[in-house]
Amino acid sequence: MDVCLAMGNHYLFALSSIMSDLMLRRDVCCDGYGYQRNLEYVFVMMNQRCRVIIIGGGLAGLSAAMQLADRGILVELFSLTKVKRSHSVCAQGGINAALNLKGENDSPYIHAYDTIKGGDFLADQPPVLEMCLTAPRIIHMLDRFGCPFNRDADGNLDVRRFGGTLYHRTVFCGASTGQQLMYTMDEQVRRRECQGKIIKRENHEFVRLITNTEGRACGVVVMNLFNHRLEVIQGDAVIIATGGLGVIFKMSTNSTICTGAANGRLFMQGMHYANPEFIQIHPTAISGLDKLRLISESVRGEGGRVWVPGCSSKTIIFPDGSRRPCGETGKPWYFLEEMYPAYGNLVSRDVGARAILQVCEAGLGIDGRHEVFLDVTHLPVETLNKLEAVLDIYHKFTGEDPKKVPMRIFPAVHYSMGGAWVDWPASDDRDRDSRYRHMTNIPGCFNCGESDFQYHGANRLGANSLLACLYAGLVAGDEAARFVESFGSCIYSQQDLNQALQ
Repeated sequence: MDVCLAMGNHYLFALSSIMSDLMLRRDVCCDGYGYQRNLEYVFVMMNQRCRVIIIGGGLAGLSAAMQLADRGILVELFSLTKVKRSHSVCAQGGINAALNLKGENDSPYIHAYDTIKGGDFLADQPPVLEMCLTAPRIIHMLDRFGCPFNRDADGNLDVRRFGGTLYHRTVFCGASTGQQLMYTMDEQVRRRECQGKIIKRENHEFVRLITNTEGRACGVVVMNLFNHRLEVIQGDAVIIATGGLGVIFKMSTNSTICTGAANGRLFMQGMHYANPEFIQIHPTAISGLDKLRLISESVRGEGGRVWVPGCSSKTIIFPDGSRRPCGETGKPWYFLEEMYPAYGNLVSRDVGARAILQVCEAGLGIDGRHEVFLDVTHLPVETLNKLEAVLDIYHKFTGEDPKKVPMRIFPAVHYSMGGAWVDWPASDDRDRDSRYRHMTNIPGCFNCGESDFQYHGANRLGANSLLACLYAGLVAGDEAARFVESFGSCIYSQQDLNQALQ
């Protein structure tokens, strides 16, 4: 909570400076740090009437927009950046669905169990189960939309194994799955744009939520980043899909737009925030001093091995409580394979990150540093070709060819499992008509994607993020449509607007 509170205070202070300048019609504005900027802020009341406002242009926002448009609800979608540059494009490895394409007797129920167990049994279990049951249909939907999934020699969808499971259930598009999913969903949204069902406005930042005297969300204040004008948009419901907050940490793989600012501002307006302490540390990132680059879990899924030089004179405590020597001196010690023989290098991310830190703290890192090796030099050429995009990232940033020398990696902040608290009433709940899935404690304000808290518990399984974003967006869109159909138009007064602008 402290992180969100501090962040909220910062943005609230900056916002109050902007608002005071607006009301006084001053041409020179203070930015909250004491510097004056010669920027003209003009208060703009938009005449466009929209039914549902979506803040965020990643996978969750796009899937919600598509669902609403197909329900006949007019949508206005705002994105902080170009939609195709949303952080969803950075996902590399794949998307999970229990399709059982390898004949391993996998099922959505096993997928749900792996997800819940991987999150230390702290995920919200009913939505997790429904997400996993829906996952195969989402994959088939994306396939029909033309998403270029990898296929095997028989033309079937290719699948790989990711961490925290013993099953091959991760469907992928080379090493750029997130990018391909984003392009696929954006194409669907643009088609609906041409039909007049969606209005998409890029380079707009969320500033405030407008609520009426009954506490219902009925509009937003956004800033047009082209001209720095504040615009008031009226709507009957609002969906927040603005992603995580990983970049507030120093060692992070997240994009620089992943600040959590929207949730921070909403928290200051009374939105409940759940599980802020659940921050995922990914075990494999290119080590550095500040902003880090991810090495996808797909590298280990295709056979990459983690090791350090062995040292038989040193011992560490293994997961079973026994103290054992750290391999043989002068030979690679594949410590994850020895510590966790069932999962090997594909342990869940929290387990892998802790093991790497334990080994480095014992002085076994490369040359005593906090680094370990991730080795793909033993893999066949056809496997390396699947990983070409990931390996190319390492080559460009380090100057070392990972096909010839092992990569040097260390854990980094990667994902925020916590987020806005959202409701999940059961289908047969007696209060179902007054409660809505993915709605926050603010009536009419929904939240989905990485910015909500439900699906991952204390740790996210690899390749579950894209699935959760798509599924949550579809559910939030459907529920927001049901909400506006039940409660109709929402009008705010000038007093409500003035209160939002204070």
